[in-house]
Amino acid sequence: MSTYVIGDLQGCFTPLLKLLEQIQYNPEVDHLWFAGDLINRGKECLETLRFVSSLGDKAKVVLGNHDLHLLAVAHGFATLKRGDTLVNILQASDRDELMAWLRQQPLCHYDEQFNVIMTHAGVPPCWDIQDTLRLSNEVESVLRSEQLEDFLQVMYGNKPNVWSEDLIGMDRLRAITNYLTRMRFCRADSKLDLKSKEGPSTAQKDYLPWFQLPSKLPQETRVVFGHWAALEGVTNASNIYALDTGCVWGGTLTALRLEDNQRFSTPCNLA
Repeated sequence: MSTYVIGDLQGCFTPLLKLLEQIQYNPEVDHLWFAGDLINRGKECLETLRFVSSLGDKAKVVLGNHDLHLLAVAHGFATLKRGDTLVNILQASDRDELMAWLRQQPLCHYDEQFNVIMTHAGVPPCWDIQDTLRLSNEVESVLRSEQLEDFLQVMYGNKPNVWSEDLIGMDRLRAITNYLTRMRFCRADSKLDLKSKEGPSTAQKDYLPWFQLPSKLPQETRVVFGHWAALEGVTNASNIYALDTGCVWGGTLTALRLEDNQRFSTPCNLA
């Protein structure tokens, strides 16, 4: 029995099947974790979403920014952007069931046995495990409630971009969402730069990749995340595992086996 964390799929279903074959995935005993951005940009978004949702208790999923974007589009609070590949989902006969499943997924998953925490973009330096679970639950509760559309209507935006427990209402929810699904660069005071998207060497003055700043997490806690393809899977930080290796951009799809931290990757020939 093994547990594998898989990086951003973004609709790359065929590479996922190849990766599962490579790791000799046994659906009877193995478990899969998915680090968010199940869909968008790849050509097999509907197949991907159907497969992951079909896994039931054998899978743990956290939402990424593209997954939230799909919910916003489906509910009429965003429009498709250039490069989006979500039409098949939006036109699918089981669209409503897939959207209902998606909004039930968390933004954070923590496994005490493995001492591993997973979010799409990482864990802000100013939060510990309890903070991350508590704050992610605030957003999750709204996604699952009648307030869903109120939130989706104001979800987009880069402000506020520095955390404070004094934040309230939709500003608070937007800030939590941005930390967990969009974060890359932070300052020492945890202020976010939400515009820079390239590698660590492109950081603006006084900003660093979030995982290079002093953290409130215990040193032995492992963090697994996706979102940042420009890292190419490298953080040079102990117990911090970047798993978005650019599948949708012609890179690879990567899985991390939690029992021994071994990585597995499969090339993504999407032409």
